[in-house]
Parts: sequence; structure tokens; C-alpha cells
Amino acid sequence: MGESKFVSLTFLLVCSVLQRVWSHGDQPLSKVSVHKATVSLLDLAYIKASPAILGQEGQTAEWITLEYSSPIPSIDDWIGVFSPANFSASTCPKENGRVYPPLLCSAPIKYQYANYSSPLYKEHGKGFLKLRLINQRSDFSFALFSGGLSNPKLVAVSNKITFANPNAPVYPRLAQGKSWNEMSVTWTSGYGINDAEPLVQWGPKGGDHMHSPAETLTLTSESMCGAPARTVGWRDPGYIHTSHLKELWPNRIYEYKIGHKLNNATLIWSRNYQFKAPPFPGQKSLQRVVIFGDMGKHEVDGSNEYNNFQHGSINTTMQLIQDLKNIDLVFHIGDICYANGYLSQWDQFTEQVEPIASAVPYMIASGNHERDWPGTGSFYENKDSGGECGVLAQTMFYTPAANRAKVWYDNMTPLFEMIITIINFVNCMIFPV
Repeated sequence: MGESKFVSLTFLLVCSVLQRVWSHGDQPLSKVSVHKATVSLLDLAYIKASPAILGQEGQTAEWITLEYSSPIPSIDDWIGVFSPANFSASTCPKENGRVYPPLLCSAPIKYQYANYSSPLYKEHGKGFLKLRLINQRSDFSFALFSGGLSNPKLVAVSNKITFANPNAPVYPRLAQGKSWNEMSVTWTSGYGINDAEPLVQWGPKGGDHMHSPAETLTLTSESMCGAPARTVGWRDPGYIHTSHLKELWPNRIYEYKIGHKLNNATLIWSRNYQFKAPPFPGQKSLQRVVIFGDMGKHEVDGSNEYNNFQHGSINTTMQLIQDLKNIDLVFHIGDICYANGYLSQWDQFTEQVEPIASAVPYMIASGNHERDWPGTGSFYENKDSGGECGVLAQTMFYTPAANRAKVWYDNMTPLFEMIITIINFVNCMIFPV
């Protein structure tokens, strides 16, 4: 793209270069002392969740209502959201014959204090709470705890609720392919390769559509490098599918939807999406690129937040959505969702950025909070990734690199290479020890 221009958020780059970013504090889920949890069920305590079935019209996110009560309420009482719904020690393997697993074998995927929506909870012992859940391939249950986060005592457990199709294909994210006229689309589902064939139906807007197959990846806890990613932070990430849409016509609008063909020949489809193909190399064009890092994720229902400042991530997300018609490419240059070994956060992040990533290429690079772990080849020998050591980042998002474990893009256009040079320079400047 010899004469191509690009527009970027220069201010973000300058600030990133001039300031060295230090530790962002603890992941909020790490504050829950899972190994100290005890059972203190109370006869008069309860917690009820409704509705029982979510996503009956294909929604991938819905609000639910909790009603709860405790005969001995406290300002330290809190509610944890667990998925899968069975979070007891019976589902956890022993470390060895002499060491028993904790009562809770997994951290909650989010939590909130019982008095958040009910300021008189301590006086009356009754409360309600509205939470937003996303489709994460399993059912949910809710637990009322006393004793605060550091000394949790299980007081009551709710009924289970689930999405109508927890396995549904969700959260598509585009990436520029290895060739200029190729777009890759990645998504998450609960369908393994023995359950269904992953595919994309796509074609030019208003024209004939075709089907393209997809490759499938998945992970086990052994794929992680350490705790909490291998222990209380582990959550099955499902199956990650990627299809490569090739021989695109320059600047043409394409429609697509992701789906699966079940063994009984039933087809399961997402809703329709669309994207614009890149221009022809050498073509004079305006390419508008947004570059940022350190965004994180946000809980719109007010649940636990990373260091209480990540509401800024939803502001960034909403601004990008608002400006989407003026954006051709996004680079998220590290510190993506600050999961730090709590894998449930990756689903929540991909759901948050879906309106952006499903419409324009969303290119990522690993930061210290995705990659760093001692003895794994990361630049810094600290534990900022929480045991992920780059595995989640390189699996959840496709990168057109020869080795996805080393996210250095190659064989790209001069514009692309120039942008990557800037990104690599900024990464070296901002990622902390």
C-alpha cells in the first residue's frame, strides 16, 4: 500500500511510550480464599435465581434476578456466581493421597456483595440482585457466603439455571489472514470435532454464499504453566474454531455467519455478521487503524472489577463501537483482559469486544499479563500471567504468524510491517518487570 495512510490513536501511543506502567494490583477473583471455604448452611437462609432458562431466542447474554435471605446478615456477606453449577470438592481431583482438595475447587466467575442493591440487607436480612450472564457453555448456580472473601462460609446455594443451547457458536473475532485477500474468523463453542463440523457460511453481500470448514483447538489444565490457571482459576475454555475465508475481492462487503453441522445433520447458526475486505496492495487508500493496550474487561452489572478502575474498558469499547464505521483495523497490543490465570474472564472479554471484533480485524499481541511466567521463555521471569504463559492469548485469537506462540507478524504489506514495528517498540517500553 505504497501511498496508504493510516489514522491511529496517537495520544494512546505517546502516553504508552512516555509512561512506564507498573503493577495493576491483584486480580479480583484472587481475593476469594477458595481453600479456606467451609460449609455453614443455615435452615432459614436461601438464594433463588430466575429465569431458569436463558437465551431462548438465541441471545448470548441475559439479565437474571437473585432473591436471597439470611437469618444472621452481615455487611461482609457476598454472592458468588459459579459455572459449572457443581462447584463442590467432589468434582476436584486430589493432588495426592494425603492432600485433599478444597471445599471449592474453582473460583467464582464473578461476585458481588449482598448489600449492593439492598442497603438495608444487614438490618432485614433480605436482598435482591440483578446480574448479567453470558453463554459460557455450562450451567450456573449462585452461592450466598458469610465471612467475607478471606474467610468464606457457605450459607445457601441456589437452583441451577442454563442457556437454552450452552454449546452455541459465539463471539466471532476476525483477524487479517496471511495473505492480503484473506480474512480469518475465530469463535468459541461447546461442540468438539466428534460432536459437530464447524463451518462458516459466507459470501459477498447480496451475492452467492459458500461454506468453508474450520480447524478446532482446545486446551486442558495441563496446557497451563501454573496456578491459578491450573487450579482454582481453571475453567474449560470450550472449543476454539478458526476458518480462513480466501480470495476476497478488494474493498467488497462480505456477509458471514458461524455454525456447526451436528451428527444428525442439524445446522446450528449464529446471527449474521459482515466485514469489508482489505484494499488491493498498492492501491491508494485510507486505512484507519486504532492501536491501544492495557484495556481489560468490565462487568456492566457492577460485579467485581480489576482494581476498581476497569470501567474505563467499557468506555473504550463503546467508543470503538460508536466509531466503527471509521475503523479498518484494531491492534490490541497486550494486557488484553487481565485474566491472570482465571480463564472465565476470556469468555467475558470476547463477548465484550464482539461488536468490534466481528466487524473489523482485531489483532492482538501478548503482554506481560498474558505471557510472563518463569522458565517458559518469556522476556520477564515474573508470574504476571497467572500461569497462562501465553497459551490463552494465542488460542483465543488468531494471529497470521508462522509460530503462534511467538506473535511476530510476517509476510505482510509495508503498512502492516510499519505498524508492527511501532507496536513492538511500544511493547518494549511499557511492559513492566
